[in-house]
Amino acid sequence: MIVFRKLTTPVILTFLVIMLFSCKSTKVIEQPKVEIPEIIETPKFEPSSETMASFLAEYLSIKYKGKSFKKYMYVSVKYQRLYLIVNDSTIRKYSISTAKKGIGCKANSNKTPSGLHTIKRKIGDDVPFCGILESRIHTGKIAKVLTKKKNADKDYVTTRIMWLQGEEPGLNKGRNMDSYNRYIYIHGTPEEGFIGEPASHGCIRMKNKEVIELYDLVDEGTPILILKY
Repeated sequence: MIVFRKLTTPVILTFLVIMLFSCKSTKVIEQPKVEIPEIIETPKFEPSSETMASFLAEYLSIKYKGKSFKKYMYVSVKYQRLYLIVNDSTIRKYSISTAKKGIGCKANSNKTPSGLHTIKRKIGDDVPFCGILESRIHTGKIAKVLTKKKNADKDYVTTRIMWLQGEEPGLNKGRNMDSYNRYIYIHGTPEEGFIGEPASHGCIRMKNKEVIELYDLVDEGTPILILKY
């Protein structure tokens, strides 16, 4: 037999609270569902040229100590832009097309290699506007510029070539990952309607008028940094 006369007031209150909760329904209340989109859109905001140049100056000084970057190019795969930077100031900015399959350094990947490169060779001084080059030789033929998003009948290289050499062994230089041996170029394309979005097979495509301008502004040996961002 339970004796209640010795129970204190706090104990009785605790006992009553337990009894109240034990009588409540044990039904689980469903929490509202929050749907998370499967695809998160890439931000459309592009940093200013000044912000980009300032960030790169600090990045290059830390990543590649001892190398000179008075004049260099920077390729942003994310924004599909090529920047020409001189003395830490952006003097030119171009829309480009990198590889449709993304970034990658392996041979036969059809991807644009990342990391530090230099221009090993410049080819096409006397090639006319939209002149077709095959194996780096002008064929004498002229490609038709396609300003709409339409594929040419072939992956033509036109107007100018800047042939890139990787400068980071194990990343873009050496066996099975050598950018120079992969024939990675900056070059003109007749498919100008696709400029501004990934569309190439590994090279960096430019509009023909703009590739002529860039070609005249840079030299063999000019560094070019290619990053995802």
